[in-house]
Amino acid sequence: MSASSDTLPQLSQAPPAAEDPVPRIVPVRRTGQWVAATLVALLLAGAVTSVVRNDAFQWGVVGDYFATTAVLRGLGLTLWLTAAVMVLGFALGTLLAVMRMSANPVLRAVGWGYIWLFRSTPILVQLLFWFNIGALYPQILGVRTVNLLGPVTVAIIGLTLHEAAYAAEVVRGGILSVGRGQIEAAESLGLGRWRRLRRIVLPQAMRSIVPPAGNMLIGTLKGTSIVSVIAVQDLLYSVQLVYHRTYQVIPLLLVATIWYAAVTSVLSAGQHYIERHYARGAR
Repeated sequence: MSASSDTLPQLSQAPPAAEDPVPRIVPVRRTGQWVAATLVALLLAGAVTSVVRNDAFQWGVVGDYFATTAVLRGLGLTLWLTAAVMVLGFALGTLLAVMRMSANPVLRAVGWGYIWLFRSTPILVQLLFWFNIGALYPQILGVRTVNLLGPVTVAIIGLTLHEAAYAAEVVRGGILSVGRGQIEAAESLGLGRWRRLRRIVLPQAMRSIVPPAGNMLIGTLKGTSIVSVIAVQDLLYSVQLVYHRTYQVIPLLLVATIWYAAVTSVLSAGQHYIERHYARGAR
């Protein structure tokens, strides 16, 4: 028996569900950071304005001597010394790193002793020692030491031996960063020790070697200024010769400072791209 539609209770339709409001992301207020950044920017702008507008810096004199022949000649010698010391230092440092990791206890002891000695002695003392080596050995192979070891040669020897001690630890740390499994896989392929080092270990170790090596390069560039104490006419010694004659110490030191900063910036940019090259596949 069917009930008529009039007698059926009228079912009330459910009200439509209210739409959820779209969530709105409210950025975190960083008032303190903006205030600090503004203060730092104002202080920096004030410092730059003070330096630029201070007549005591003698910026006109800086411009006059910035690209003179004497300064550029000193800059060239500084760059040449830096390149020679880094190449020779890392060549000797790589050999020392291999000696330190050798299975031969004599080679390990010699490598460790070299690194200990040259890292324990100030570079200035080493340079002065080599500069006065004629007092100990007036002749070497029948040649007078004064004629054999000039100031530039002494600078190369002293800086190279000093840098090699640090380069050895940089290279050793990079080699130790390579997984043991890589070396075992190379051994299973029958590769000799030197070939494993050259083809397997060093390419992977470069990711760990390049950053500290870049820091060493920049440090060597600035560290070459110490050779001015043995009368090597690098960048610093060249500007010293000028201000000893003109008594314009501050502007000539600014010339050297700007050149060091410019070359360091170029080296830092090169280090960035080299690091990115060796980091391929590691990220």
